[in-house]
Amino acid sequence: MFRYIWSFVDVEKDPLVVLVTGAAGQVGYALVPMIAGGSMLGPDQPIILHMLDIEPAAEILKGVKMELLDGAFPLLKGVIATTNVIEACKGVDIAIMLGGFPRRKGDSKDLIFRNVGIYKAQASALEQHADSNCKVLVVANPANTNALILKEFAPSIPDENITSLTRLDHNRALNQISENLNVHVGDVKNVIIWGNHSSYVYPDANHATVDIGAGLKPVRELIADDQWLNTEFITNVQQRGQAIIKSRRLSSAFSTASAACDHMRDWILGTPKGTWVSMGVYSDGSYGIQPGLIYSFPVTCEKGEWLIVQGLKIDEFAREKMDAVAKELMEEKAVAYSCLH
Repeated sequence: MFRYIWSFVDVEKDPLVVLVTGAAGQVGYALVPMIAGGSMLGPDQPIILHMLDIEPAAEILKGVKMELLDGAFPLLKGVIATTNVIEACKGVDIAIMLGGFPRRKGDSKDLIFRNVGIYKAQASALEQHADSNCKVLVVANPANTNALILKEFAPSIPDENITSLTRLDHNRALNQISENLNVHVGDVKNVIIWGNHSSYVYPDANHATVDIGAGLKPVRELIADDQWLNTEFITNVQQRGQAIIKSRRLSSAFSTASAACDHMRDWILGTPKGTWVSMGVYSDGSYGIQPGLIYSFPVTCEKGEWLIVQGLKIDEFAREKMDAVAKELMEEKAVAYSCLH
């Protein structure tokens, strides 16, 4: 009887502790109000935000905290703004890793080398101070390889709990199709991002569909232009970030933040039935991709767990693209691991 009565009582959930590293940056500034407002974990999930950045950004971080508090978000139960990685990682349930050495023109090996040190320190702090079931999303580039480094130095965090962001590419692919067909982006689903968030990224529309009101139709059938789908569609997604930089003189910010929210929301709360999304996850050998890489696959999510979609037909064109990005990731991994020893 008491259990029955209790089911009618609106009981507030316990807060989840969400860490955002690099929180003083552009993406962090866009992301933290989305988290505080419920866009990431839903309208009934209280959160405590831990924001971490480097010492030179401490004053900016202080300002971000003031704005969060002035936002009077009902779900926001606490805010810590710190430059101390141990303080930031204490009790963390979800970690969004935006912080990293910025990508610049020049040697990509240098970028990997510099990020190894950053992710070694942050991973060690998560290993020692975060919740044992902490879920991690790495956004800072090279995201897949940074996630691998984090995995090395946080071995107690389950492999399946360390992911990288390819949802921005996924959302860009959805938009390209919706614009081509002049349909709402919400009616397009099941594109795939294979591999890595890089210039080699492979957006695949072979299994994508559009809801035309009378059912679902394949994107390839509706577009009826294989040349566009195999060339311009792919390059538009690959080069979208550079196009945004050219237009606004700055890299993508709120679209990246929105994609991070999408990634975590679907992972924690589940994907809609019949829909998959793209996530960088630890390869188990599916689709012939070498185990031990963080590689973007189509996944479905339920109750906080992801599952790679199996049995999709891979044609020769797709195979070549998927293998090329796997090769890139293996090369990045070799460089990163050479820095560890």
